[in-house]
Amino acid sequence: MRLLKTPIADLMVAETDYIGDHRGAFARLFCAAELAMALGERRIVQINHSRTSQPGAIRGMHFQHAPAAEMKMVRCLKGRVFDVAVDLRAASATFLQWYAVELSEDNARMLVIPEGFAHGFQVLEPESELLYLHTAFYTPALEGGVRYDDPQLSIDWPLSITDISARDQAHTLINDEFSGVQL
Repeated sequence: MRLLKTPIADLMVAETDYIGDHRGAFARLFCAAELAMALGERRIVQINHSRTSQPGAIRGMHFQHAPAAEMKMVRCLKGRVFDVAVDLRAASATFLQWYAVELSEDNARMLVIPEGFAHGFQVLEPESELLYLHTAFYTPALEGGVRYDDPQLSIDWPLSITDISARDQAHTLINDEFSGVQL
């Protein structure tokens, strides 16, 4: 497993090598030692799985406020997704910038998203599945989100949008009063 830096500080992509033979393939999906540079003293406390059926569907852009702010590690187990993280850290030089990476079962990448980022994705293949590793428990009262189509973010989604939940459509737009996420 290799950690690669992105243009946004603290946001990383982990690359994993599959070892294959005539039976199939094997890969390590998580290793605290190999991910220590990203994890620091954090520990994984929750693992979630999502399946999204329709290409073009979007889930996001989600985050949790302190004290439930979380690091997420997101990996695609089946299919392909366009995975996006938005820097919402007010003190960051890359405040309100986004970074995207294609995650797929074939490329075995994982996006490592620190606290203070919103996360979302668009499905590129039918029946895509994601595995999420979280460093904080889901706390509905501290959940936040920004709109997937916010003009201040101008996320360049690769496909026409086919489906998005009412909850995700209801997230607010970032405005001049938005001061970022408190960590």
